[in-house]
Amino acid sequence: MSKAINVDGSAFEAEVLSAPLPVVVDFWAAWCGPCRMMAPVLDQLAEDYAGNVKFTKVNVDENQELAARYGIMSIPTLVIFKDGREVGRVIGYMPKDKLKEQLDAAIN
Repeated sequence: MSKAINVDGSAFEAEVLSAPLPVVVDFWAAWCGPCRMMAPVLDQLAEDYAGNVKFTKVNVDENQELAARYGIMSIPTLVIFKDGREVGRVIGYMPKDKLKEQLDAAIN
């Protein structure tokens, strides 16, 4: 089972920017209701895209500098990276089918 992995500022370069696959970064916080709703959706997508897209999570409370660097103003925010560059962004909760459309558009 492929789940999103937690990433902090020290691992962001290696896990996200240098990754050979497209990467979805979920900027979230434990106290955020919509973030908790999004977590199982992301786990399902991580399984669906296993081997093709990497899913990561960044806790904004523990990584405020990283959240600021990417202009995260509300959560959940999903930032999609490909070849070390941002290629898409989704803000707020989104159902799996809609999120899949956004992801496919960004990485293809």
